[in-house]
Amino acid sequence: MNAEIISSLRREIARLEKAPVASLPPGNLEAPSAPRASARGQAGGAERVALGPVDLDRRLGGGLARGTVHEVRAGRPADGTAAAGFALGAALRLAPRRPLLWVRQDFLDAETGGLYAPGLAEFGCDPARLVLVRVRDGAAALRAGLDGARSPALGAMLLAFWGEPKAFDLSASRRLSLAAEASGVSVLLLRLAAEPAPSAAETRWRVEASPSRALEAGAPGPPAFTVTLERQRGGMNGGPWHMEWNRERDCFEERSVEPALSRPVVPVPLDRPVPRPPAGQAWRRAG
Repeated sequence: MNAEIISSLRREIARLEKAPVASLPPGNLEAPSAPRASARGQAGGAERVALGPVDLDRRLGGGLARGTVHEVRAGRPADGTAAAGFALGAALRLAPRRPLLWVRQDFLDAETGGLYAPGLAEFGCDPARLVLVRVRDGAAALRAGLDGARSPALGAMLLAFWGEPKAFDLSASRRLSLAAEASGVSVLLLRLAAEPAPSAAETRWRVEASPSRALEAGAPGPPAFTVTLERQRGGMNGGPWHMEWNRERDCFEERSVEPALSRPVVPVPLDRPVPRPPAGQAWRRAG
């Protein structure tokens, strides 16, 4: 089954690479096989794309580098959806209107939820741009990811792993990084239920879910994230930053986090012990 999936992916990439300009998504004026301008080697770095928040982009030297690997790690297993949202937003910034590849282990749908086309569209990602590949294990995900990273037909790729697969070690991450640099494909490596480990990634981010601000009539607000830069090659870490995704502008925006409201509390009695609930009952926490 894995061999069939990899073969199907290679056929899809070959189709994209041979596609004429007219068949590319709207707004893309560059043929997939055309060389892409890069500032790598000029001014000591790659072409960079601002994410949005001023302080964060300044810490990155202007933004995220294109054509390299960026690792996005969920702070906790429950933050997997938030980490995926941040990685998708970064991919949309790095590769506007370009084809995207998303490689996922098949059981991630049960762990973090599956991809939903109307939800992707609401986020600002046209589902028609997305090639989705589901594989069984980490080794198959890595093989598909390496094929994707080598194809200049793609603008960006999201490669999602659960846990710490044996196939993905420092050497494997180095091969992925070299493939991305050679093709110009930006790779977002999505790590779920994983601890920090040595990697050839340009940056490593820790992402946690954050409450979204409510809109009128109690409607849910834009996706919100708490993001920490845990590591960057040749630079300093930083954060946390509290931000939300603006789908109208296709960028992240910093948001202020209001401190908890100060409220009066019941004073602690000084002349007698705190009463206990009757046997077999428990007080209910209010608020």
